[in-house]
Amino acid sequence: MVPAAGVGRRLGAAIPKQYLDLAGRPVIEWTLGIFLADPRISGVWVALGAEDGFWPTTTYVGHPKVRQVEGGAERCHSVLNALDALAAEADPADWVLVHDAARPCLRRSDLDRLIIELADDPVGGILGVPVRDTMKGADADGRIAATIDRAALWHAFTPQMFRLGPLRDALRAAITAGALVTDDASAMERSGLSPRLIEGHADNIKITRAEDLPLARFYLDMQARSC
Repeated sequence: MVPAAGVGRRLGAAIPKQYLDLAGRPVIEWTLGIFLADPRISGVWVALGAEDGFWPTTTYVGHPKVRQVEGGAERCHSVLNALDALAAEADPADWVLVHDAARPCLRRSDLDRLIIELADDPVGGILGVPVRDTMKGADADGRIAATIDRAALWHAFTPQMFRLGPLRDALRAAITAGALVTDDASAMERSGLSPRLIEGHADNIKITRAEDLPLARFYLDMQARSC
């Protein structure tokens, strides 16, 4: 599942961030290419905005493994829409990967590690990296209220991997309760489950700000050179 209905307001660009040029290709093409090249992935569902005029110009329109579904107001709505569509043809016990459209630098080795280590897990889990910086809590005035122990803190990345049925139920329950969770693991946590953390690489960045584009270009170049 690739939720791609966002408009990327924080980036301040004229087009959604998933369609910005990254080393000669739209960001989303880098993202989709990672999964379409993996024989373990049976298909990719892309959740798009209702008035998305950029998707038809991309390379993977009409690809036999790519399916489209209408996205929603928030990320969680888009993922649930895609899961609802997939449920018509997949088993509730099938594994589903959810990955941000604006994370084009996922390493194949990290995808391998996630799939292999979670293959027999009863819950599922996510890619991430342990926090290395000193973490501060802020008050309403923007002043430091506390220094937070980073020993148990992780940066949550995608892909996030869960079974179709439990993830669908967890997301629906969260949305019904008014909890617009920002990642899929949060929905599973609300259901009383404890997803596993699988350590990946810090270059699996999400393009959010203008300075992230040249950084992503650098990471992609370095990954290509190391192959």
